[in-house]
Amino acid sequence: MYTIRPIRSEEDYEAACARIRELMGAQLNTPEGDELDVLADLVEHYEDKHYPIGMPTAVDAIEFRMEQAGLTRRDLIPLIGSRQKVSEILTGKRDVTISMARALHKHLGIPADVLLQEPGAAFDSTYDEIDPRRFPLKEMAKRNWIPQLPDLRDRAEEVINTLVERAGGPQAAALTLYRKNSHRRINAKTDPYALRAWCWRVLALANQNPPQARYRPGAVTEPFMREVAQLSVYEDGPRRAQQRLAEHGIALVIERHLPRTHLDGAALCLLDGRPVIGLTLRYDRIDNFWFSLMHELAHVSLHLDCHENELFIDDLSLTGDDPLEEEADTLAQDALIPPQLWQTSPVRERATILAVYDFAREVGVHPAVIAGRVRHERSNYRLLSQLVGSGKVRRLFER
Repeated sequence: MYTIRPIRSEEDYEAACARIRELMGAQLNTPEGDELDVLADLVEHYEDKHYPIGMPTAVDAIEFRMEQAGLTRRDLIPLIGSRQKVSEILTGKRDVTISMARALHKHLGIPADVLLQEPGAAFDSTYDEIDPRRFPLKEMAKRNWIPQLPDLRDRAEEVINTLVERAGGPQAAALTLYRKNSHRRINAKTDPYALRAWCWRVLALANQNPPQARYRPGAVTEPFMREVAQLSVYEDGPRRAQQRLAEHGIALVIERHLPRTHLDGAALCLLDGRPVIGLTLRYDRIDNFWFSLMHELAHVSLHLDCHENELFIDDLSLTGDDPLEEEADTLAQDALIPPQLWQTSPVRERATILAVYDFAREVGVHPAVIAGRVRHERSNYRLLSQLVGSGKVRRLFER
């Protein structure tokens, strides 16, 4: 007589299988039927643990679905791209790309984790609206962000996916899709594809040369920002600032903006939680560099939460009523020039070159910082133009 017991060995497994064969055909709601159900569960549990079935390859899954639905290779062309690509995928000469996988998942119902060969993988529906061919591919290739290929438009998906991987993969790239937790101070005419590409490029460069120090949340305070701002007195102050931030786990990346982005800077995050500040030096001036840097540092201090995948994108020429941007502007100004000193400074009433230099020495910052503040408050950008350090920042970061 067979006694039901846990299956702990191959002998137990073989005995249970033999008993199942004997019970085949047992009626439901009978002692034999109940015994069959229990044994089947025990055997299934043992097999799951000791004989796991491996994940099928993407090609196996595609071919199975083709056979199941009666599809031909021609039916796959709209999903994969061309007859040649279909052939290369099915013969294993080409990997399934993310957009191919998304199309196969959407139209043929093949699981995402099988297509991507990543257990638990899923597609973010936000990506469905992205067309890789709409990125400024020629300009990106010209700048060596992506390879210069003769069939660049046809291989747009491939090169964009490579950039995304360098930025940190889909999880990092999704940050730039501007969900409800993103903050944009951007021109209405901004090209979102160019903006995404710039953000990915900044993240890629930060990943390529990440700060070695560990970032400690809360390290960016107003006194810390003021300490960084006082590096402006040095001719190579911007490079010194980059090094000081790296020592605190913050990456500072300088990358020119793309056409139709109207961008000064951004505050983003690496996947490990270290902040990344990207600056474009759209206006290559000392005063603009220091205010832009302080503004993005203010976002790091006040608003940026890398655990929530936030980002801040800024065109600092714009004004508005966003309270977060107003807070960042205020902290940036106060870190550069202590408000109690600014309120009592004679330079506000009589902004001569000598007064600017004297006040800059008192505050401990570059005269361009003072000149920039005066010009901004008076909305007179012809004033003190000889002091703002035009053309003296970008050259410090030329690679």
